[in-house]
Amino acid sequence: MAWNEPGGNRNDNDPWGTGGGRRGGNDQGPPDLDEALKKGLDKLNKMLGGKGGKSGGGDSGSGGSAGGFGAIIALAAILVVGYVIYQSFYTVDEQERAVVLRFGEYSRTEDPGLRFKVPLIDDVRKVRVTNVRSAESAGQMLTQDENLVTVDLQVQYQVSNARDYVLNVRDSNQALAFATDSALRHEVGSATLDEVLTEGRAELAINVEQRLQAFLQDYGAGLRVVRVNVESTQPPAPVQDAFREVQRAREDEQRSIEEAETYRNKIVPEARGKAQRMIEEANAYKSRVVETARGETARYLDLLAVYSDAPRVTRERMYIQALENVMSNTSKVFVDTESSNNMMYLPLDQMIKRNTVTGGRDSSGNTGSMDGQVDIQSLTDEVLRELRNRQTTNSRTGR
Repeated sequence: MAWNEPGGNRNDNDPWGTGGGRRGGNDQGPPDLDEALKKGLDKLNKMLGGKGGKSGGGDSGSGGSAGGFGAIIALAAILVVGYVIYQSFYTVDEQERAVVLRFGEYSRTEDPGLRFKVPLIDDVRKVRVTNVRSAESAGQMLTQDENLVTVDLQVQYQVSNARDYVLNVRDSNQALAFATDSALRHEVGSATLDEVLTEGRAELAINVEQRLQAFLQDYGAGLRVVRVNVESTQPPAPVQDAFREVQRAREDEQRSIEEAETYRNKIVPEARGKAQRMIEEANAYKSRVVETARGETARYLDLLAVYSDAPRVTRERMYIQALENVMSNTSKVFVDTESSNNMMYLPLDQMIKRNTVTGGRDSSGNTGSMDGQVDIQSLTDEVLRELRNRQTTNSRTGR
């Protein structure tokens, strides 16, 4: 017979555990859900140290309800404790700093690592302090000479003070934008259009960076400006072509100036060198003339002293030296005689050759070299003898 076959017999094979002795032979439905829930609560209560409820008697319903409520409270307490423990610890990254607020008031600033906080009391706000952020600013503004110019600017900055960054400024990006615009307009308004468009761009970036950092310090924004880059400076669109023409003209002017400087650097040193050389030559000529004059003066003074002692001998000697100078520089001499109208011709070149041949012989009859030089004194004596002989001949002929 099957376990669920009707009949009055007892069936011990009922899978729901409801035998005929407990519920009667005709109760063959599924178990009650309330009874199953009470059994589960009893087991949980026993695990938590409570007393299990009784399934029979009139107090079974109240005991099961009390045990189930206690188990729910215990489970809720466990969940709350776990959540509190989980919320009590947090981690600060190496690139961050944590600002802790207790009841909305600043408490401390935490460094990187595992940190503790009081849940529901402490408010932790993490701020990245190592990464470099950027902000851009652009707009048209007036220069000192009342011209419009469009400037594009980029600001790179970092968080230098996490406490000031969190507490002093509500919107740091907006504060930075306002401060950048103010600093840029102040510096552009203090410069001319030519300075902003050309060589003054680098100086403009430096001045804006310094002024912007001063503004941020006054605001207490907790930000530090790393660098300010002036990306472009342009005149308004309707006049850009005219400004380009002006820029090209200035470039041509600068190129011409550089070429002139190159030419000047080439010519001026050459002129200075020539001038210095002429000065040196003039100084050398001056020194030579002065020294020559001094030598002539000294020689004249020496000759004057000798002439004062022996005038006749000195005159003859001076005469002979004059003849030596004259005849050493010429090969022919014409002598005018007082006794006749004819001029006397003296072939000095022939006389020099004959004197060289005669004077160059030694006692053995050989001819010496004598270095090709002529004894001027011997030649002078010979010339004088020749003159005396001719004067004697002429005087005899005249008689």
